[in-house]
Amino acid sequence: MVECQFPEKNAEDPEVLSLLKESKTIAVIGISHKEERDSHKVAKYLKEHGYKMIPVNPKYKEVLGETCYPDLRSVPEHIDVVDIFRNIEAIPGIVDEAIDVKAGAVWMQLGLAQNEAAEKARAAGLSVVMNKCIKIEHHRLCQ
Repeated sequence: MVECQFPEKNAEDPEVLSLLKESKTIAVIGISHKEERDSHKVAKYLKEHGYKMIPVNPKYKEVLGETCYPDLRSVPEHIDVVDIFRNIEAIPGIVDEAIDVKAGAVWMQLGLAQNEAAEKARAAGLSVVMNKCIKIEHHRLCQ
């Protein structure tokens, strides 16, 4: 069983700010169509703040007016950031997919940190943010 961990190494504010400013396309893994869920609120916020938000969840065909894909490999365009809203056990597989599709970064939401997967992503050239909310960080650093 994979456990949530304390991040051994994490992106500092300058790297997070650069990632937020340079990224255009963010895939939200584990998005929900339910408006009260954090994944939905964050995706809506990202869309409202000029990002191309790509929903990824095999349960849905569309979320927030965007085509929803079953996995990262099905997304037909480059992904700058993979924003993860899944359980900790799913993270290693998601990181493998992010590497396969040559995403620019992996972002593990608040409460999510998996050091081994993070190191694998970094070794493949991806930026990694763990245990931070992309919405909170955007509001804090970019407003």
